Amino acid sequence: MTDDRSAPPLDLGRADFDAVYRGEGLADIPFETPPWDIGEPQPHVVRLEEAGGFRGNVLDAGCGSGDNAIHLASRGHPVTGVDGSPTALDIARRRASERGVEVTFQVADATTLDGVPEEFDTVLDSALFHCLPREARDSYVAALHRVTRPGARLHLLCFADVEGGFAAGAVSRDELRTHFGGHWTIAGIDLVRYSGAFDAEAVASSANEAFTGFDPAQAERDEAGRVAIPMWYLHAERA
Repeated sequence: MTDDRSAPPLDLGRADFDAVYRGEGLADIPFETPPWDIGEPQPHVVRLEEAGGFRGNVLDAGCGSGDNAIHLASRGHPVTGVDGSPTALDIARRRASERGVEVTFQVADATTLDGVPEEFDTVLDSALFHCLPREARDSYVAALHRVTRPGARLHLLCFADVEGGFAAGAVSRDELRTHFGGHWTIAGIDLVRYSGAFDAEAVASSANEAFTGFDPAQAERDEAGRVAIPMWYLHAERA
């Protein structure tokens, strides 16, 4: 690790996420595992499922290493997880096999969802939206509309533009309303916390503007002691 104070800002929309899953780091930080991979489902997703938030066929858009999809499938939901990273899906398939859970994993471009069946009753987006290029976000929303049935539910978690949050890709409530309002009836956009496995020392040594104002050492913690990142939780129904 070099303390390069000229490190370019992190643009999540241009990041090589397959390289991140291969253990090659993100921006100037050599994460051995992605900081969003906590090795288990997100607590907020677990609570949503317990509250009856998932029904019918479930699409996990940007499923990454698969823990949310695996959890939902273990609870009896038919789940398809899609991601643009073949390496992430290799990890996801291995974890599903180790846990004896059946999930369909498919490589797909989230902004088009070409080749993804048009049959879903619930969509989970757990930290994908803020990783998309800004110019492709409307295409993603339209693709979700195409592959879902009328009345489908949407649960979306993305970086919130609030103090103490993660600067890269952060989204405002107004942006979410603008992008999703035409295809989805928004029930609410609430501030929640998302568990992360950030290496506080590595982040502290980074000069990247993405981490400005974000200090894992001072951040809130979840019940397991992990960093709790502020996120918008958008819940909506397909119009």
